[in-house]
Amino acid sequence: MTEAKTTTGPRNIFRKMEGVIVSDKMDKTVVVRVDRQVLNKKYQKRFTVSRKYKCHDAKNEYKTGAKVVIAECRPISKDKKWRVIGLAKGKK
Repeated sequence: MTEAKTTTGPRNIFRKMEGVIVSDKMDKTVVVRVDRQVLNKKYQKRFTVSRKYKCHDAKNEYKTGAKVVIAECRPISKDKKWRVIGLAKGKK
């Protein structure tokens, strides 16, 4: 019999997004607002849709108003499935 080899891609592929920290009041957790532009099909009008993600910040080093990059990770708690990687390039 022939052996079927299954190839899987790299395991460290995860989604990344940029957003602004809107709350840092929890211990080791920040709330990040991610904005994206959506186009209405009928009227061709662009509008902003935002969503908030609870992200893990192990050292409590990021403060409200900072623009950060977040990445998807394993579930840390019920709501936290994202972690802060670092500051966005060129932003404070």
